[in-house]
Amino acid sequence: MGGFFGTVAKASCVADLFYGTDYNSHLGTKRGGMATYDQEEATFKRSIHNLESTYFRTKFEDELDKFKGNSGIGIISDTDPQPLILNSHLGRFAIVTVAKIVNLEELEAELLEQNMHFAELSSGKTNQTELIALLLIQGKNFVDGIENVYKHIKGSCSMLLLTEDGIIAARDRWGRTPVVIGKKDGAYAATSESSSFPNLGYEVDRYLGPGEIVRLHADGVEQMRKPDEEMQICSFLWVYYGFPTSCYEGKNVEDVRFSSGLKMGQTDTSEVDCTCGIPDSGVGMALGYAEGKGVPYHRAISKYTPTWPRSFTPSRQEMRSLVAKMKLIPNRAMLEGKRLLFCDDSIVRGTQLRDNVKVLYEYGAKEVHIRIACPPLIYSCPFVGFTASKGDLELITRRVIKELEGDENKNLEKYATTGSPEYEKMVEVIRERFGLSSLKFNTLETLVEAIGLPKCKLCTHCFDGSSHF
Repeated sequence: MGGFFGTVAKASCVADLFYGTDYNSHLGTKRGGMATYDQEEATFKRSIHNLESTYFRTKFEDELDKFKGNSGIGIISDTDPQPLILNSHLGRFAIVTVAKIVNLEELEAELLEQNMHFAELSSGKTNQTELIALLLIQGKNFVDGIENVYKHIKGSCSMLLLTEDGIIAARDRWGRTPVVIGKKDGAYAATSESSSFPNLGYEVDRYLGPGEIVRLHADGVEQMRKPDEEMQICSFLWVYYGFPTSCYEGKNVEDVRFSSGLKMGQTDTSEVDCTCGIPDSGVGMALGYAEGKGVPYHRAISKYTPTWPRSFTPSRQEMRSLVAKMKLIPNRAMLEGKRLLFCDDSIVRGTQLRDNVKVLYEYGAKEVHIRIACPPLIYSCPFVGFTASKGDLELITRRVIKELEGDENKNLEKYATTGSPEYEKMVEVIRERFGLSSLKFNTLETLVEAIGLPKCKLCTHCFDGSSHF
């Protein structure tokens, strides 16, 4: 997915930029980058590093002295190298994006037809941030250019622009990804994750609305485009992506996870000795489930945080499988002879679930029950860069549907309907496949209620196929 951070201050911004960007590290694993603008020397400084084998902090700590200035932007990217720096009729600027462009090849052909060129090829393919920048500079000003991006892309795009006059923050047209504005004495900041703010002394000032554009200065925020009414923020932010202390639309991630678990625990009839959370994103739900069910919470499985501190896993499947096994360590003393109920965020491919369940039984668990925070993932996401879901048949649900129907695209609406015969059969096949004592998914209604926003404001495409382009 990816996350960004930008700040404009009366003093040097470098320390805040470095730590604020690092606090988005759970959102991506491919590239990290920072750019600053030094007003005294009228110069931009930029650095980009590969993060696939290490962390943002270790790559940038030793070169912080090269960055100067009172304004800067940073990115943790799950796509291409960023930031990019351009000189255009709009002036000089650096750009970072959190985006997924479904129609990239179509737009690439159109721009080439207009005699434009792409200089920032990444693994032989067009860098989507450069494509966004080329669409942007077609505008007569920055607002017109950003609206041109909104007009042409299918998918999603939020961005930060570091200009010679502050930072411009623009949220995706449908608000699929969040942008949060923070303030403190002498500085303003914009970020994907509000958890970037507390330790740097910022307070949340506002959440940008869908399509809203603002310009940040050290002493204030100027609205350049009003927000649109319609919103489709990704509901999976609260289930999986989000850091527990972050808030989107004023709704805290941990509170939503706890509430969804509480509601499930209050209605679940399974008899278990204790509940456990699969670290990290399953813990909040499990704590809520334990309270709702009236059973103790035990840490029967722990994440090895010294070397696996982030929730996201590498982009290559073979490495994902290895990480899924290596980062979680079971505790035999808490498992042996017990009827255990584990809470997790979701089941995508089933790789991690298969490995976890096998180990739990080997370590003496009497029963293994699984509860999932969201409904089954039936549709791959065309709107947000969800690394773990690049195609329908990578979803275990679609593979099961193909086995049952002979066609992975048949009767999807029925399989997405909680309680239908097709839904029940699909869940039972998954349960049997992994040798679970029981398996239940939260309903879409419970998830929406836990988030606390109207369903029409949430994107639930991966669960029920509803979509807006």
